[in-house]
Amino acid sequence: MTKEEIKSLYSMRDILERYGFQKPNRAGFICCPFHKEKTASMKIYKDSYYCFGCGEHGDIFTFVQDVRDLTFDEAFKELGGSYERNVSGYSIQRQKAIQERERLEAREREREFKKWRCERLTEVCNLLRLCDNADGLFEPFSDEWAYLIDLRQKNEYKYQILGFGSREEQEEMRNHYG
Repeated sequence: MTKEEIKSLYSMRDILERYGFQKPNRAGFICCPFHKEKTASMKIYKDSYYCFGCGEHGDIFTFVQDVRDLTFDEAFKELGGSYERNVSGYSIQRQKAIQERERLEAREREREFKKWRCERLTEVCNLLRLCDNADGLFEPFSDEWAYLIDLRQKNEYKYQILGFGSREEQEEMRNHYG
């Protein structure tokens, strides 16, 4: 993980909890671990801290460094950081996260496509049933009869594609008809 990924993963409150410190009070203060005090003077922000008593301040890495007496490199690694890079330039954990997100997005797109296909197929079948039930109600060659024949033919075509067409044909229909 990179420094930015770690910062987006952990808040200062997460770091306090991880290293066994008290939870901040309602105003967001804790007793400063870097000097003796009776009243909480260290303000905890989302991604940083500042002590109004001794002036200590920093981000999650600085806090871990000072509390555990570590170098930045050691604190970075303790929080899950890695200097390993793959060919794409992303850390291994970042690449795995990207792949997982892409897999979930692909699954969601497939779910949406199947839902669309099912809805359209139901709609087409209902229209074909309506056309069959209306057959014989109109005078042959009248405007209504011609409309009914046209409606049946269009929906039979849609039925063929939705029921038996290739994925590309179905996607083209989706893009054209919505």
